[in-house]
Amino acid sequence: MASTSVATALLLGLFILLLLIKVPVAFALAISTFITAGYLDIPAMVVTQQMVRSVSSFSLVAIPFFIVMGEILGRGGISDKLVAMADVLVGRVRGGLAMVNVVDSMFFGGISGSAVADVSSLGAIVIPMMEKAGYDKDFSVSMTIASSVQGILIPPSHNMIIYSVAAGGLSVGKLFLGGLLPGIFLGLMLMVLGYAISVKRNYPKGKKYTFKEGIKILADSFLGLFTIIIIMGGVGAGWFTATESAAIATVWAFFISFFVYRSLKIKHLKPILASSLRTLALVLALIATSGGFAWMMAYLRVPALITDALIGITDNKIVILLIVNGILLFLGMIMDMAPLILITTPILLPVVTRVGMDPVQFGVIMMLNLGIGLLTPPVGSVLFVGSSIGKISIEELSRGMIPFYIVMIITLIVLTFVPQITLWLPTVLGL
Repeated sequence: MASTSVATALLLGLFILLLLIKVPVAFALAISTFITAGYLDIPAMVVTQQMVRSVSSFSLVAIPFFIVMGEILGRGGISDKLVAMADVLVGRVRGGLAMVNVVDSMFFGGISGSAVADVSSLGAIVIPMMEKAGYDKDFSVSMTIASSVQGILIPPSHNMIIYSVAAGGLSVGKLFLGGLLPGIFLGLMLMVLGYAISVKRNYPKGKKYTFKEGIKILADSFLGLFTIIIIMGGVGAGWFTATESAAIATVWAFFISFFVYRSLKIKHLKPILASSLRTLALVLALIATSGGFAWMMAYLRVPALITDALIGITDNKIVILLIVNGILLFLGMIMDMAPLILITTPILLPVVTRVGMDPVQFGVIMMLNLGIGLLTPPVGSVLFVGSSIGKISIEELSRGMIPFYIVMIITLIVLTFVPQITLWLPTVLGL
């Protein structure tokens, strides 16, 4: 007779072993799940059905739209317009370009929903601008990659949709609204840090624009920024679901990029769709295989066992939440974000809800934890992209990131223990 404990060890042990020998995550999830199912005499068709069910959620339809929208706007020159817009709004203060870096990431994150896309698109513009103006390279790149994490929190976030599915169909609209103020709060914390460092190092003030110049730049940028208004306004007002807003925003992005700004031509559509399809295939493969893996963990009662184990250590809510944050921070340092969301949500969500944390708040906490992981070695993809664009070594960049790590962890602690920052907006709007 098959042993549950042996099956659990087989599932988790084989998965970890496959990761250590560099097997792609989706394959590691599938292989460990099917082998464990074979040990338990569970038909392979049952596991396959669970994998198919994982990608059959209507909420997931929003992901391809958001991916295509981000590709269109990213290739359509919207980055330059957002940098100019941010410069008008905050560029005139001491360390103005550092402030611009944060604000343009806030805007672009609200369009692309991707930290890597943020650094790739905006970093190539802002980092050289900051260095030319006299900012140190390590500070310029650190501010760029740290501010990119706002894109994971501020809607539309692909990872929030993945979390929604992993959490059992949690409202995507509620998650989007829940992530807005925490994303802005993170940006404000980074701006305070940037201003303090700028004063200490005597970085220059930015250019002052005349009223006429400012209005012209803001008007030129507004059409691109209106994409965010479509998503947030439509969902918040209850006019659209998240999926419907994604479709409408994609059509809008196509219209302004191809026919208003004319920064793209029809010949660019093929590479945009090809790139989007590659990204989507990766995301859906991870969701499907993680769905089967999560079902197997639930079958073996792994989430319940871990919940009981953590509660057995202590029933103190503060300690438990700190432990959960520590687990997510550590895992974020050694594994990619999407599979971690799919794997850890079924395990840790019951733990935090048992001590009274709202699932929407936990979603935001998870995003920030894993976002910090994107900035840390050895697997931090955003750290590596920033290092490549900024032409700075990983070691030097990691040292420059220390004050940013501290500020982001302080932000994480505040968001963990002040739930009103996350839950106020969804509550006010009745979601």
